Amino acid sequence: MREIHASDITAAVKALCIRANKELPRDIQQALHTACGRETHPLGQQVLSDLIGNYMLAGKEDIPICQDTGLAVIFLELGQEVHITGGSLYDAVNEGVRQGYLEGYLRLSVVSDPLRRVNTQDNTPAIIHTQIVPGDSLHITVAPKGAGSENMSTIRMFNPSAGVDAICAWIVDWVKTAGSNPCPPVIVGIGMGGSFEKCAQLAKKALCRPVGQSHPDALYAELESRLLGEINATGIGPQGFGGDTTALGVHIETFAAHIASLPVAVNMGCHVTRHASVTLK
Repeated sequence: MREIHASDITAAVKALCIRANKELPRDIQQALHTACGRETHPLGQQVLSDLIGNYMLAGKEDIPICQDTGLAVIFLELGQEVHITGGSLYDAVNEGVRQGYLEGYLRLSVVSDPLRRVNTQDNTPAIIHTQIVPGDSLHITVAPKGAGSENMSTIRMFNPSAGVDAICAWIVDWVKTAGSNPCPPVIVGIGMGGSFEKCAQLAKKALCRPVGQSHPDALYAELESRLLGEINATGIGPQGFGGDTTALGVHIETFAAHIASLPVAVNMGCHVTRHASVTLK
């Protein structure tokens, strides 16, 4: 049994909130540079160059990459041999978000009620997804999610007989519908299987996979490649100005499903699909 103090969790979440909003993950940096080198449309290439300059300037000046510093989405992988001391796990996480957003001078975007719309003034509460896993460590991922990409997300309950072609066509059509709204080039997170809520969570988690890392199952790796090609063939391009690069990656995550159900969710990530992780031991 390993003890982890709540204050250590708070400190870790605080640091991750600031880091995720100011430092673009290396895999996305590389993907942008690669896309810029391959882009054949002059305007698309210029936009990609501007996006690269933007994240580099953010790092140099220690400021957020985007003005929308997002809703704090937290993925916790809690080892079953871990005992949290000194307070509640979720209270510790939310305190870390509060400190990170206030002390990091990040935009406060959370309202306390969906209809009354009163700002909470500290970007809490966070959205927390917890998985109990073997071991004696706590792995924390902070994935700030802005509204521009989040609002362009969707879910559909397919009939199991729909077939791969119909599912792919629906996904590509949805990316076309989203157009420039999610600030392309996007990362397309796709959840397949589970239930209504499970496939949506899978789609969100898929956005945290490194760009360029394919699904371990060859069937889904091939599907990711197919969808990436079809999405980039739409010509939407960087920021919707046209070009070869509408998406940097397509990531699929799957789960078992009911015999009569095939849920599919699409969660769009913008060109700054942010996330940062740490493991407490």
